[in-house]
Amino acid sequence: MLGALDGVLVADFSRVLAGPYASMLLADLGATVIKVERPGAGDDTRAWGPPYAPDGQSTYFHAVNRNKRSLALDIGAPKDQLIAQNLAKRADIVLENFKPGALARYGLDYQAVSATNPAVIYCSISGFGSGAGVELPGYDLLVQAMGGLMSITGTSEPTKAGVAVVDVLTGLHGAVAMLAALRHRELTGQGQNIEVSLLSSLLSSLVNQASGYVGAGVVPTYMGNAHPSISPYEVYQSADRPIVIAVGNDGQFMALAGAISRPALASDPRFVTNPMRVANRSALAVELTAVLGTHGAEHWQRLIAAAGVPCGPINDISQAFKLATDLGLDPIAVINKNGESVAQVANPVHYSATPVTYRLAPPTVGQDNAALITEFGLA
Repeated sequence: MLGALDGVLVADFSRVLAGPYASMLLADLGATVIKVERPGAGDDTRAWGPPYAPDGQSTYFHAVNRNKRSLALDIGAPKDQLIAQNLAKRADIVLENFKPGALARYGLDYQAVSATNPAVIYCSISGFGSGAGVELPGYDLLVQAMGGLMSITGTSEPTKAGVAVVDVLTGLHGAVAMLAALRHRELTGQGQNIEVSLLSSLLSSLVNQASGYVGAGVVPTYMGNAHPSISPYEVYQSADRPIVIAVGNDGQFMALAGAISRPALASDPRFVTNPMRVANRSALAVELTAVLGTHGAEHWQRLIAAAGVPCGPINDISQAFKLATDLGLDPIAVINKNGESVAQVANPVHYSATPVTYRLAPPTVGQDNAALITEFGLA
């Protein structure tokens, strides 16, 4: 069965996370992705360990580099530079996250590539754009700090997210942009230049918090696990471990009050409407914690969920994968590599006609050089 992007050739000059995540999404859908890396060292994340996978490569690198073929090139050397230029000339998509403007010296910038490949879709990922922010380094932690995410995360001080979420969000925005550009080219025959930055992706992804500032001038701060606009919508301590209760409307709050045998809470003037509950969040937390502390999380999840109110324990990652497995979501994919099994986090999207495929395990540096140069006539 053909993938949705079967026949699409992607020349991937990106490294670390945002770009490789975007290209892996395209690869899962059937695109041929050629990952261009430095000879010897390869992508920076190959050295980001422990932990390491059984094949000796870092699990960080494994996370975003399946279904790709590796082409090791020193683009500063004339012979390798020509190979890279020939690849870009043949590609449907060129993806890169070098410092803006850096690839011009190698004849691999959009102007040079589009001169010989006018239908190319060229996607550049940067930290702060190609304008006044060109000199700022595009590190996820830095953008979490400068982009405001850390200011609304934490309990007693600004805190980063537990994963490089800005890189992931930027990769998603980049993948959507490239797919849209493919559709435009299908209709018009025209390629185009795409720019996506970590900062802009983060600001867009701040959604209600960003809209509160843009639309009402409200500058939020960190609130721990509480929500600025909804209550109760946070973490509460039960008798054995913390649980999350997420009430989205007044009807759900009435159901919650009944489920915990405190129906009077729903008619308490302090808690009748969501705005009142937000204004009296601390008082409501005292009331709920007093009740929830009488039984364990499993007890409360059973009762509260049965009442139609979102509720659940805080799982670690092992427990989260078990949950997904128990629910039939198949969160782990296995790829065969030289007779050994390589476990991967599965693509989260299920397609009825063009399902994702797991064809290639994450490659070693330059493992496909000879085959690719011959197959695509890159020499």
